[in-house]
Amino acid sequence: MWFFGQETLGCQKPDIHTKILTVSHKTGWINQRVAHLEGKTRDARFLGFFECFNAGEYYEAHDVLEDLWLESRNHPDANFYKALIQLAGGFVHLTMHENPKWPAAGPRLRPAHTLFSKARAYLGDYPDFHHGLDLTKTKRLIDQWCGHLEEGEFNENPLGKVETPTLQVE
Repeated sequence: MWFFGQETLGCQKPDIHTKILTVSHKTGWINQRVAHLEGKTRDARFLGFFECFNAGEYYEAHDVLEDLWLESRNHPDANFYKALIQLAGGFVHLTMHENPKWPAAGPRLRPAHTLFSKARAYLGDYPDFHHGLDLTKTKRLIDQWCGHLEEGEFNENPLGKVETPTLQVE
């Protein structure tokens, strides 16, 4: 039986056949978000990451894959997942950069660049094609976004000014 982070009411506990994978407090909505991807050849959260990322839902992409990463931190793919999480996190920073919806966020261009750079470094540990993702293209995408930030001297947010990034899993 799996029983992580599940809150019980009184003495109620899941029965012996219950498998609860509540790794974080967000697991419930994540499972709902990726339910339509269950039964595929890859983990639904992995596929859900790409679905969210390609829809420009970077915060959700980050959370969906983080849920998988939390239960696989000691797995050889942990840094691969971490790289993708940081890539999405970089775009979260670009989305929040001086955005009136998040007045406390302030300037976020340098933190975005930092996360992109960390993502690039983590991907260097993996083959050019990993879990259906072309890492050569992914690293090129990261380099382009780092370049956009550097060209703008960390004063211009490239998000919305250049083509929105997408990642394809084969």
